[in-house]
Amino acid sequence: MRLLEQRIVKDGIVKDGDVLKVDSFLNHQMDVELFRQMALEWQRLYADCGINKILTIEASGIGIACIAGQVFGCPVVFAKKSKTKNIAGDVYTAKVESFTHGNVSDIIVSKSFLNPGDKVLIIDDFLANGAALTGLCQLVEQAGAELIGAGIAIEKAFQPGGELLRAKGIRIESLARIKSMSAETGVEFCEN
Repeated sequence: MRLLEQRIVKDGIVKDGDVLKVDSFLNHQMDVELFRQMALEWQRLYADCGINKILTIEASGIGIACIAGQVFGCPVVFAKKSKTKNIAGDVYTAKVESFTHGNVSDIIVSKSFLNPGDKVLIIDDFLANGAALTGLCQLVEQAGAELIGAGIAIEKAFQPGGELLRAKGIRIESLARIKSMSAETGVEFCEN
C-alpha cells in the first residue's frame, strides 16, 4: 500500500536492533484516516470471505483493528496479556514472545467472544518473527473458529515470521513489506 509506505519513509525512524519507530502515526499517536485507508484495503483483499470477527492483541493492534471492525461491520476481540478480575469463566490462552519488549506473555481471550463458526481475520501492526501472530492463530484454533487470514500493517520481510507462517498455509496480507532497513540507508520495500 503506497500510502503507508510513503508515511513510513516520511515519519518512520529506524533504530538499531531492527526497530522501526512509527509511533507518530501508527502505535502511539494514531492517524485514524490512515487506519481507515488500511482497513478499506484489507476489506478489498478479503472481500467475500464472510469475516464476522476481528482478532488482535493488546495494545498496538487495537486502534487499527477497531477501524477495521468498523469497515467490516463486525466485532473486534483483543487478546489480553494478563488475566484480570473482570474476565469471568474459561479462557483460551497461548504464550507469546514480544520482539519489541523482549519478554514472554500469556495472552488470553474469554471463550465467550471467540466461538466455533466464527470466521476470523487477525489484524496487527507488525509482523517480525511471527510470535504474536502464531499465538493469535492458536487462540482461533482452540476456539474451533475458522482463520480466514491476517492483515498486517508492516511486515519486516527480512525476519522469518511471514515466511514461516505462509509456509503453514496462513494467508497474510501485509500492506507494507520491508526488505531491509538501517539508520544510514533508510527503508527499502519489497517489490509487489
